[in-house]
Amino acid sequence: MSDEPENFTLALLRKIDGKVDGLREEMSDIRKVMATKSDIADVRSELRSEIHSLRADVASDMMALEKRLGDQISGLRRSVMEYHSSQIGHGVLLTEFEERLRRLEEHVGLTPEGH
Repeated sequence: MSDEPENFTLALLRKIDGKVDGLREEMSDIRKVMATKSDIADVRSELRSEIHSLRADVASDMMALEKRLGDQISGLRRSVMEYHSSQIGHGVLLTEFEERLRRLEEHVGLTPEGH
């Protein structure tokens, strides 16, 4: 009976030793795949560089868009002013059109409809 517990204990220790060796191999494999601090730092610096580049591109695009919109708005203002100028030449100020229409309706005896 004294041999049995010793053999049983020895067998358990050998089994535990085998499992520990397996875990060591797994840890070694995991360490090979894991990124190091320097790898992470490299990726971080590349990402920062890309973000700065993207910010510069967006800022440039926004400035170009602002300029194009400003040019279009100026052109629209110019067209509206030309149109109003041509209408003034015909004897009717567009800003006074509603007032003129109201007076005409009163003169003719019409009831105003939803002005």
